[in-house]
Amino acid sequence: MREDAVTPGDIAVGVIIGRTSEFFDFFVYAIASVIVFPKLMFPALAPLDATLASFAIFALAFVARPVGSIWFTGIDQKYGRGVKLTIALVLLGGSTAAISFVPGRDSIGVEAVWLLALFRLGQGFAQGGTWDGLPSLLTLNVPEGRRGWYAMIPQLGAPLGLIVASLLFAFFTSSLDSADFLDWGWRYPFFCAFAINVVALFARLRIVESPSFEKLYEERDLQTEAPLRTLAGEWRTIVIGAFAPLASFALFHMVTVFPLSWVHLFTGEDPTRFLVLEAGAAMIGVIAMVASGQLADLFGRRTLLAVTALAIAVFSGFAPQLLAQGETGAFAFLMVGFVILGLSFGQSSGAVAGELPLRHRYTGAALTNDLAWLVGAGFAPLVALWVSAHYGLLASGAYLLSGALATLLALWLNRELARGI
Repeated sequence: MREDAVTPGDIAVGVIIGRTSEFFDFFVYAIASVIVFPKLMFPALAPLDATLASFAIFALAFVARPVGSIWFTGIDQKYGRGVKLTIALVLLGGSTAAISFVPGRDSIGVEAVWLLALFRLGQGFAQGGTWDGLPSLLTLNVPEGRRGWYAMIPQLGAPLGLIVASLLFAFFTSSLDSADFLDWGWRYPFFCAFAINVVALFARLRIVESPSFEKLYEERDLQTEAPLRTLAGEWRTIVIGAFAPLASFALFHMVTVFPLSWVHLFTGEDPTRFLVLEAGAAMIGVIAMVASGQLADLFGRRTLLAVTALAIAVFSGFAPQLLAQGETGAFAFLMVGFVILGLSFGQSSGAVAGELPLRHRYTGAALTNDLAWLVGAGFAPLVALWVSAHYGLLASGAYLLSGALATLLALWLNRELARGI
């Protein structure tokens, strides 16, 4: 029996594999939304309008994700977690691979845009089925006083995925001329995303389908429940849990996708240098994220989230303007931003959803995660770029400030509801 015991380290391995592959896929598409799809899909539009249209398609995956989560819950209940993950990985990998073969608008007309939108919806729908409950299982099996440390582990996938995606695109943008990159070079990162998704998801499938893990799911009562039943019983916790990480998610896009679009559109700088700079800043973010685990265990996760939300509010008042100050300003923006992001995003997952009763935890955590990404991430690049282009960079700071205020409000409501007030 001792050999079959599942440790938090075993669960953490599965979580890191899954989240890193998800975020790599996320950033491959996000980067392409800035430097590829505006020219490939909307060549007749002005660069700003083309990028905004590209970001609108980017958002489709986040709209489809909760729908996919609900549909795949039925598959999970009827056929089991393994079948659900298998279908999801085939659809996710197939949609990602299909994007790499989409021709440009100059080749087949507007149908190219519809194909890209269709495959992006497919990615989001499939993403809703990749929830395996491992993050929830991890939080239920951590040693006493180490919850903050283990809560940080799944979040490492974000900077790791960004580093690999940024450097991969930087390699192709620096090695190819513009024509070759737009013709075929951009497609290779999607091939890599497809391969990584398949390998990672099969690795997760092997973990969650093992007898030891199945037994642990049953012992912890982490079983699938009808989404409507979960929402009926725990809707307040799910809604508050979706808004609690809004500051982190808003900052997440303000230091990753948005600055790339701003620099690319308004400075004329080649994207290669900024991608390398962003990868370096993400490494600083990894260090800050690891530190967040220690700080959360010392002072509490909600306390750290509240403090970092205040830091994000301060950051919003001056930092966006740094992007207009050349390479030095962009460097300062990214370094400060990724330090705050590492501290906040490292503890943003499940801070409120962890309070769900066990019978609602598996499905409730999935719904909370889907809604959090929809509210905090889906339209963030589109909104931030639009307000900045029309009202100046200070307006993007106001958008970031709204996320910080939403987090502080959600944390306060969660505390008051816990008191029964």
